Amino acid sequence: MAPRVLISDSMSPAAVQIFKDRGVEVDYLPALGKDKEKLAEVIGDYDGLAIRSATKVTAKLLEKATRLKVIGRAGIGVDNVDIPAASAKGVIVENTPFGNSITTAEHAIALMFAVAREIPAADASTQAGKWEKNRFMGVEITGKTLGIIGCGNIGAIVAERGIGLKMRVVAFDPFLSPERAASLGVEKVELDELLKRADFITLHTPLTEKTRNVLSAENLAKCKKGVRIVNCARGGLVDEVALRAALDSGHVAGAGFDVFVEEPATTNPLFGHPNVVCTPHLGASTNEAQENVALQVAEQLSDYLLTGAVTNALNMPSVSAEEAPKLMPFVRLAELLGSFAGQLTETGLVGARIEYEGEVAEMNTRALGAAALAGLLKPQLDAVNMVSAPVMAKERGIAVEDVRRESAGTYDSLIRLTVKTERQERSVAGTVFADGKPRIVEIKGIQMDAEFQPSMLYITNKDRPGFIGRLGTLLGEAGANIATFALGRKAAGEDAICLIAIDGPVSDELLARVAALDGVVHAQRLAF
Repeated sequence: MAPRVLISDSMSPAAVQIFKDRGVEVDYLPALGKDKEKLAEVIGDYDGLAIRSATKVTAKLLEKATRLKVIGRAGIGVDNVDIPAASAKGVIVENTPFGNSITTAEHAIALMFAVAREIPAADASTQAGKWEKNRFMGVEITGKTLGIIGCGNIGAIVAERGIGLKMRVVAFDPFLSPERAASLGVEKVELDELLKRADFITLHTPLTEKTRNVLSAENLAKCKKGVRIVNCARGGLVDEVALRAALDSGHVAGAGFDVFVEEPATTNPLFGHPNVVCTPHLGASTNEAQENVALQVAEQLSDYLLTGAVTNALNMPSVSAEEAPKLMPFVRLAELLGSFAGQLTETGLVGARIEYEGEVAEMNTRALGAAALAGLLKPQLDAVNMVSAPVMAKERGIAVEDVRRESAGTYDSLIRLTVKTERQERSVAGTVFADGKPRIVEIKGIQMDAEFQPSMLYITNKDRPGFIGRLGTLLGEAGANIATFALGRKAAGEDAICLIAIDGPVSDELLARVAALDGVVHAQRLAF
C-alpha cells in the first residue's frame, strides 16, 4: 500500500505533483491547519504530514496520529511542533533550513538599508505631500562595521553580502571555526567585542535559553552609541522593552524588525518609534522561497516514506538516500542485536556500550546506535523506535557509550553491543555478510555463526558429551523442527551456548522440558 501524506497548510501545487510523481498518495487540504478538531479527526489516516506555520502539532494531536511516521515543515522554524512529544511517539520531525536562506538574508540586508536611510518614513512623508528633504539624514553603509550574531547558513550569506557592500564584518558564533571564518572573510570575535565595535548588528541564531535576550538591556548598553539593529531571525532574541528605551534615549539610532516576541504582533513596544522599521515576518516571503521549501519538503517526506532516507531531521540522525541502501542492513543488524540483548535482560538496565569495528565504524553510527537502543528497549517499551529510543534511554538514566575502531578483525565489519544491568554484563556481536543478512558471530565472548530467525531457543549449558543428542531427541519428540543449530563454547568441558531456530513458536511446556535437561544452565525463547 502506498504511503499517504496530508498537506494541511497552503503550499505550492508543485509539492503535490512531486508526491504523486513519486508514488505517494497525497491530500491537499490547506484549511485543516487552522481547524484543530477536524485535523485531529483525520490525522490517523496518514503516514506523513507536510505543514507550514499555521498547523500546530501538539501532544494531543500526536495521540490521534497512530500511523504518522514523519512531519515535514516547509521552512526553518518548528516552534509549532512539539518535538519532545513527537520523539516520544517515534515521529521524525524534518524542516527545510536551506530553502529560504537567501530570501531571509536579503530581507535582513533590505531592512539594514531601510533603517540606514529612513526609507519608510521618507516614503510616507513624501506621499503625504510633504517635501522634507532636510528631515531625513541617513548614514552610509560603506566602510561601516557589520556585527553578525550567529554565523550559520543565513548569517554566512549576510556576511558575504556585507563584504560585497564594502563593510567590515565581525561575527560572534561559538560554533564558527577559525577556518570557516577565514574562508568567509569575517573576523570571529566574542560578543562583548562585537557590541563595542559594530555600527550595525544583525541576528541570525535560533531562539534557545542561551540566546534568549542576547541583546538585553545590559548588552544594549555595551553597544556603540548610534548602533542600528536588525532582527530577521526570532522574536525574543532582543529585549524589546529595553530596545525601545535605548531608542528613546538615542543610544540606539534605529532598528529593523521582522520578528517579534508575540506574533501576530498587533501591538509592540517598538511600534510608533520614528526610527523603527517593522515588517510582518516576511523573511521567507518570496515566490522563490515558497516554491523552494515546498519542493524540498515534498522530496524529503517522499524519500523517507519510500526509501528510509532521513534529511534535515531535528530528532534523528540524517540518513542520505545514497547511504541508505548500504546502511540499512547494518541498521537491521543493530536492532536485532539490541533485541537479542533486551530479551535476555531480566533486571534493570544501567548502561550500554556499542562498538563498531572495520568498515561500519565509518558509517552513520548515530543511526546505528539509535537502532540498537530501539531493539534493546522494545521488550520493555513496546512503542519504542529509532526516534524515541535515545530520548527514552536518557530519561531512564541508561548510560550509552559509542566506540569506533577502524581496524577490522576477522570480519570486515562488526557491531558489538555490551549491556550492563544491575546484576551482570552481557555482550553480543554480529555482522552482515555479502548476502545482506545479519548474523550473530559472538555471544558473551564465545564465537559462533547464526542467522536471526523468527522463533529461536537460546540455551547456555555445560559442555558435556551427549548433550546435543539429548536436546535434539527432546525437540524431535515434541514435534519441534530444527531450522538451524549453532554451537559455541569457551573451552572443552566449560560453558557452552546453543542458538537454535525452530519452525513455529516454542510453547511454555517445551521450554520447561528443555530447561530441565541435565546440563542446562539457562533456556529462553527468543522472537525476532
